[in-house]
Amino acid sequence: MRGFTPSALVGARRNAGWSQADLARLSDVGVATIRRWEKGTASPQVDVLARVAAVLEVPISDFVNIPVSERFPGDWRVLLGLTQPQLGARAGVRTAVVGSIERGETALSDNVAERLSSALDISIAELRDAHQRARSRPPGMPA
Repeated sequence: MRGFTPSALVGARRNAGWSQADLARLSDVGVATIRRWEKGTASPQVDVLARVAAVLEVPISDFVNIPVSERFPGDWRVLLGLTQPQLGARAGVRTAVVGSIERGETALSDNVAERLSSALDISIAELRDAHQRARSRPPGMPA
């Protein structure tokens, strides 16, 4: 996951006064998964990280830091704790379209831009800027 900061998760967990096992149990995540995330050897799935953030009562943005000027469409989705299917359902857009927009593989129509920006609670201009960054990113760079 772009921008995920393992040390921020460690800090939030410790600030709560919890062990890795406590956090795993309370968020219904395997303790080995929490350990891998905190070590930086694995990247979280957005929906699972959302559960952890909810249990810790902190926003996902405490763990995922990507400056607005560098965000791709998928980064906006991650900060809300949504999977592509969840965003698609919220916006009334097929999951495949969400994925192709996030990867910058297809043009962003006015209709889809309006639906996605509303579902992401960002302006159409912010979404269009993020989409353009995804479309113009260097080869091999994940979106």
